[in-house]
Amino acid sequence: MFTFEKQDKKGVLNIKVSKEEWENAINRAYEKNKGKYNIQGFRKGKAPRRVIEQNFGDSVFFDEAFDEVISSEYSKFLEANTNIVPAGQPHVDLNKFTIETGLEATLKFDLMPEFKLPKLEGLGVKKAKAKVEESQIENELARVKSSHARFVEEDKTAEMGDFATIDFVGFLNGEKFEGGESQDYRLELGSHTFIEGFEEGVVGMKKGEVKDLNVTFPENYGAENLKGKPVVFKVTLKKVEKKVLPEIDDKFVADTTEFESLEEYKKSIRENLLKANEEKIEREYEVALLDAVAEKSGIELSDSMIDFEVNSMIHDFEHRLSHQGMTLEGYLGYINKTVDEFKAERREDAEKNIKTRLVLQRIISEYKLTVSAEELDEKIAEYAGKYQMNVDDFKKAMSSDDYLFFQNNAIMTKVLNFIKSKNENK
Repeated sequence: MFTFEKQDKKGVLNIKVSKEEWENAINRAYEKNKGKYNIQGFRKGKAPRRVIEQNFGDSVFFDEAFDEVISSEYSKFLEANTNIVPAGQPHVDLNKFTIETGLEATLKFDLMPEFKLPKLEGLGVKKAKAKVEESQIENELARVKSSHARFVEEDKTAEMGDFATIDFVGFLNGEKFEGGESQDYRLELGSHTFIEGFEEGVVGMKKGEVKDLNVTFPENYGAENLKGKPVVFKVTLKKVEKKVLPEIDDKFVADTTEFESLEEYKKSIRENLLKANEEKIEREYEVALLDAVAEKSGIELSDSMIDFEVNSMIHDFEHRLSHQGMTLEGYLGYINKTVDEFKAERREDAEKNIKTRLVLQRIISEYKLTVSAEELDEKIAEYAGKYQMNVDDFKKAMSSDDYLFFQNNAIMTKVLNFIKSKNENK
């Protein structure tokens, strides 16, 4: 038996389980778990329930029974009240329990925000026009220059702007510290790659010279054991080089690209940059349209929903850091932020993520948008082409998670195109 009431943005469900229902739940828990217990004098799985309880305590099956009976009652409630849509897992409080009377419990859960989807026409979002600045072309040419640079060794003392190849070993209180040693490291002097004072200390050194550099790690350094600590780096200068950039002319273009002249090459750069800018503007336009729908929907979120989303985002970020050999604690130390500050910075994005998901789901539902087998095949073929693979071979290599990814990708494309079709030239 249950009673329900709404409290602000939460649902409160009171459940009562009778003595008989509780006893049945205990018996189901016993039948499910009796094979786990070894009782002397009984074959495994054959000991009576009372014997197991005498050996392991009267409450040995209580947790399993409680979870099962609460889950069952909660499911029955939701099936009978399809208008109630939880936004997350419920928090369960046991209010009263006795063997003679059964139990009473309260489930509290966030309710999915109630909102009305606005008209999708005339959202008032303007799409920018893609263009390419000359500075973008020059930046790309500079990048190409740098990628084809030569390093020429010079017999001179190191100066700012030079590239110094060095060996170094760091000492803290006379002992080597982890991460403070490297060989044949090519350091651009003046790049501020190393801590303050290090690059300045290399300036003036000659090839073969060994020098002790006394420097201090900053207070906000990522490694806790080095924060604000004075250390000594023993540095050996192995060579000094100048970075020589090539001249970008017709000959360079003909030797290094598929084009015959610099003008042809610049034209190709412009076309590629324009395409990239168009794609960027299209993505920004789509995001702006979704933001406009969410804003006009007037969705109000509970703090606990936003907190849950923030924690999920932090967990995903922590997982990505682990693949780079970093921890969240180490990263936060490096950027000099606490966990609470880091979470606070992500609340706005978390709120936006939730609202975007809600309007997408509502648009799909209200406008009955679906993805056909042909549309899904088109999306898969699009990706297969990016990897230059035969579509059939690409499909054979796909997992069930891959299919789900492409289905979500295809429906997302369909929703965005649907919204854009109602706003173009409006």
